[in-house]
Amino acid sequence: MKKEENILGTDRIFSLIRKFSIPCIISMLVNSLYNIVDQIFIGQGVGMLGNGATNVVFPISMVALAFSLMIGDGASSYLSLKLGEKKKKDAALGIGNGITLTVILSIFIAVVCFLFLGPLLNLFGCTDGLRDYAMGYGRIIVLGIPFVMIGTALNSMIRADGSPKDAMISMVLGAILNIILDPIFIFVFHMGVEGAALATVISQFVTFFLNILYVRKFKSIALSKKAFSLNFETSKSISLLGISSFITQMSFVVVVSVENNLLGKYGMLTKFGSDIPITVFGIVMKISQILNSIVIGLAVGCQPIFGYNFGAKKYDRVKSTLKYVLGISVCITFISFVLFQTIPDKLILLFGKGDANYMEFATLTFRIYLMLIICTGIQIPSSIFFQAIGKSSKSAILSLSRQILFLIPAMFIFSHFFGLFGILYAGVVADGLSFLLALFFLFLEIKRISSCVSEDEEVTISEELSSTNFQKGVVVTISREYGSGGRYVGKLIAEQLNIPFYDKEFIFEVAKETGLSKEYILENEQKRGAFDLIQSGYYNGLNLADELFLKESEIIRDLAKKGSCVIVGRASDHVLQDQKNVIHVFLYSDMEHKIKRATTYYGLDKKEAEKEIQRINKLRANHYKHYTGQEWNDSTHYDITLNTDILGVEKTAELLVDFIKNKEM
Repeated sequence: MKKEENILGTDRIFSLIRKFSIPCIISMLVNSLYNIVDQIFIGQGVGMLGNGATNVVFPISMVALAFSLMIGDGASSYLSLKLGEKKKKDAALGIGNGITLTVILSIFIAVVCFLFLGPLLNLFGCTDGLRDYAMGYGRIIVLGIPFVMIGTALNSMIRADGSPKDAMISMVLGAILNIILDPIFIFVFHMGVEGAALATVISQFVTFFLNILYVRKFKSIALSKKAFSLNFETSKSISLLGISSFITQMSFVVVVSVENNLLGKYGMLTKFGSDIPITVFGIVMKISQILNSIVIGLAVGCQPIFGYNFGAKKYDRVKSTLKYVLGISVCITFISFVLFQTIPDKLILLFGKGDANYMEFATLTFRIYLMLIICTGIQIPSSIFFQAIGKSSKSAILSLSRQILFLIPAMFIFSHFFGLFGILYAGVVADGLSFLLALFFLFLEIKRISSCVSEDEEVTISEELSSTNFQKGVVVTISREYGSGGRYVGKLIAEQLNIPFYDKEFIFEVAKETGLSKEYILENEQKRGAFDLIQSGYYNGLNLADELFLKESEIIRDLAKKGSCVIVGRASDHVLQDQKNVIHVFLYSDMEHKIKRATTYYGLDKKEAEKEIQRINKLRANHYKHYTGQEWNDSTHYDITLNTDILGVEKTAELLVDFIKNKEM
């Protein structure tokens, strides 16, 4: 049977990049516009202190955004997964719970921020000179938190429902309205920073309102009142699925907070004072954020291209895509470097005029802090590339390296020795070190895949038993610890009942239907590491691991419909939990016997066997927890749990055969 044709593996690379990346870039840029537009009009209409005030309020908005993305992206992933499992009621429950959770959290965060606005601004580096402006701007922004949080969360859900245009329209209309209202409130009504805040909140309300209207039009699910009733397990699953987005946003909040406080502390010891450094850094960061939005959008759009071709072992296409992405990214960052080095004074004037000290420090910040901006053209896409090909540990390290691992320590160390200018040089060090780390990871990965031969093999499914002697009609699912002998027990049961046995056969079937290689599937199925928790699919929804789970779940359901069989692993007990005539078995063993089997049958070294057993069982437990929300070894999920050491593997199989034959179905 022929592999399923997939445009990701056949169309021209550049055409695919254009198709997938442009919508991502537009979406990222629209998100950045809210911040940058306010800064421009406030700078022109209010002045430097107004811009500085928005910079110390900005972390509050980022905290709210972090929670809304956690729930929105988590609910979106939950929707996609449950729809893939053919569980529309659960999918609806996920969206309903996501909306309810966002409403509750948004009101709570708004109230807390309003009541404790002063202390929060102090935490984020507010100075006496900025305080009046920051309080005026912050009070209004805080009142709009429910609108921005609900609107943002719904935007992710709408996109996952298959309506990316609706999601984009609501965002774009909000951004355009903000551009129109800012000058009206600031220059016509002379409302200052409060006017800019009001323009932002009104614009966010429009996005919120349009997205609320969509709730009644969800295409893939039917939302009932019951779906909005909070369910602890569902809410927990949503939050865990969205934790990656939360961590990404909160890391930025931490960086801005540390930065503002250090700038205020060391700035006051110089002729620039505290207010100028905080203001300038906020502007520079937001300008660089626009640049990053383009690079991130480009790389994120290519995630499915990277992932599919890597999984299909079409390594030439993987390398070609990577060359395009890195080449385009470096071109973008090079142009930015030239602008930042040659006309920094012109760029800062877009955000209003200042005195000589203001202009001097702005020029220095652009030229020093962003000296190695070209490096982000390698570092950012590299992180997203490793995420796309399932290398979550490398992706997580690269994602956190620039901001958390290098920048924050460098700011503390360099500012201690070099004062205010040490903070500027910390940016150079962080960019340089994260670039070298990305280059090292890329070199090793490209060297590895270059040594592999691309394959386009025809895969054949192992022959099934054509008939069965067991007439009762039963499906047996076997969940087992690594080294417990569970797979062999399942095989013996199938042989004694003369019914089909499925384990490695799933790999052949998924390979045939998706075009992914058997090696990739074997390496990535039923495994979920700790870093996968903070490296979920971004923007494009499900990643390849999710697709593998859904495809295997679909195959499991189809096999169960055909007749009696034994299915090993792959959360098959969960997939078939609502079906009749299914017996769920969990097999375990003590470590001594697991080590003995691992060394005898799997060829593992005795010293390393225990670590490998613990590692694989941990990966299986994480995989099960992620996709079911339950504990893998919880006996309440199974009809029978057995220690294979008590009777031995063969006798355990005989006992289970008797149990199956005598159990009332």
